[in-house]
Amino acid sequence: MTEMTHKSSKKIYWRVWFQLLAITIVEIIVAFLPISHSLMALLFTIMALMKASLIAGYFMHLKFEQLGLVYSIVLPLILIVALAAALIPDGSVALLMRLGLGY
Repeated sequence: MTEMTHKSSKKIYWRVWFQLLAITIVEIIVAFLPISHSLMALLFTIMALMKASLIAGYFMHLKFEQLGLVYSIVLPLILIVALAAALIPDGSVALLMRLGLGY
């Protein structure tokens, strides 16, 4: 690895590190905002996915991997989100029953 390539790769890592730091600072600010819990959870989820993609792409060196490897990571993530979305109706019925508003 030449000296120029080594310096540019360090520059990329520092840039990603500062992006992660900025997202973390935004997370701390959002935690103290007077917003609803559902909006806060949505914002935290989006920021966590942003941080995870930065870490996987640059620090785990998956940004330049073949498409099959990327699909092997993205497909389970999509399935997990679909499973969570499929369980929302059952969870809301259980919550309504706990609050005495259900059946």
